[in-house]
Amino acid sequence: MIIRTAVSRRQFLKSLGAFSASAMASNLDLLGGFAQAHAQQASDYKALVCVFLYGGVDGNSLVIPADAAGYGQYSAVRTAASGINIPLASLQTIQPLSSATPFGLHPAFGELKTLFDQKKMAVLCNVGTLMQPMTKADYAAGRFRPSNLFSHSDQQSEWQAGVYDQTSRTGWGGRLADRVVAMNGNIAFPVVTSTSGTTLFMTGNGKSPLSIPTSGTFGLQGYTTNNAANTARKAALQQLLDMDRDNLFVNGASDITATAIELSATVGPIVANTASSVQNLFTGQNNSIAQQLLTVAKLIEARASTGVKRQIFFVSLGGFDTHTNELNTLQNLLGQLSLALKSFYDATIRLGVADNVTSFTLSDFGRTFKPAAGQGSDHAWGNHQIIVGGAVKGGDFYGKYPTLQLSGPNDVTAEGRWLPTTAVDQYAATLATWFGLPASDLPIVLPTVSKFPTANLGFL
Repeated sequence: MIIRTAVSRRQFLKSLGAFSASAMASNLDLLGGFAQAHAQQASDYKALVCVFLYGGVDGNSLVIPADAAGYGQYSAVRTAASGINIPLASLQTIQPLSSATPFGLHPAFGELKTLFDQKKMAVLCNVGTLMQPMTKADYAAGRFRPSNLFSHSDQQSEWQAGVYDQTSRTGWGGRLADRVVAMNGNIAFPVVTSTSGTTLFMTGNGKSPLSIPTSGTFGLQGYTTNNAANTARKAALQQLLDMDRDNLFVNGASDITATAIELSATVGPIVANTASSVQNLFTGQNNSIAQQLLTVAKLIEARASTGVKRQIFFVSLGGFDTHTNELNTLQNLLGQLSLALKSFYDATIRLGVADNVTSFTLSDFGRTFKPAAGQGSDHAWGNHQIIVGGAVKGGDFYGKYPTLQLSGPNDVTAEGRWLPTTAVDQYAATLATWFGLPASDLPIVLPTVSKFPTANLGFL
């Protein structure tokens, strides 16, 4: 009976996630000051935007050598008959500053090629979950392996937590928020906001994160009109939120809901604002990732009203578990991602904060270089990630691009599962340092970062 009651209550709390702004918007006029906000100096504002690609995006299709020898290595394994070969002529050709040879981005990455050529986008090569630096011999002997490699749920958690050998209740985004919250002063608005539900990445030990929808309405209906029935209804809701606080998950859900109720009068009008100065940059993009990034852009636009100096956002795009039909799936999803990231970058330019906002991708893992039977690829390890923003030292690759050879120097299983040469900790530490985290706090946010030779990869 207790279990059934708890589940029912959690379901009820979840149902409160999509509040209506309409009942509260009339009490606040937060949008009128946006012109003044645009004119403000942005030097004291910074935002990180985590773009999580659920399912394990195939990095071997994101970035491909475009010189004759390199493409020959690629096409010898990913042949035309494999069903996942990308022709050399269709690649978006780029020339990394530190490379003597050209590479090609996925054909759907036209907008990202533009950003790369403008030196506003960088690629971090072969990054993955590592407890410490390791070799193929370590892997073969079972030494230093992160828990449950190649498992979606476990690797999603490890990428988001920065903890690789045990379950973590917090993510590195949440822990980073805990350390920088003082930069926001004494305001109610949290550092971390998600448009993709409550995730481990955004969970810290301090103030509850904010999770908001990107469509519909955001606020409370049937509570704001000043009459006896609504007053009683709101009091009952508050009483419900104060129950079962000894349960960790119920306590967390209650805190998040209470935060959402408190902030809905502020956030609702921002999200619903169709007159936003960045709205038209996303015209025609009705897919999830574009609408999430539009919502993030609106919240950044409203930074003067919310009073924040540091913000961390979490957005996501799913569907990358491409065991089959990989070519068509990636063409669709990566096309959405490329256009949405470019529109978002253009929004930061319009808002005068391009140098103050950095977007970056994470994903479960890479995928096997060796094709799978169903015109797809299987779960792997090291992967390539994308970083976009005005502060990015773009037009270049960071980390080490793997040797495209089955059973070669980077392959731990003879199927093209790349042993990462750069750690998630180093990736996260570089972002966190740019964000303003003191070096002394890095081990608090990333407990194993000291095991790696450098905590700053230099892409910012």
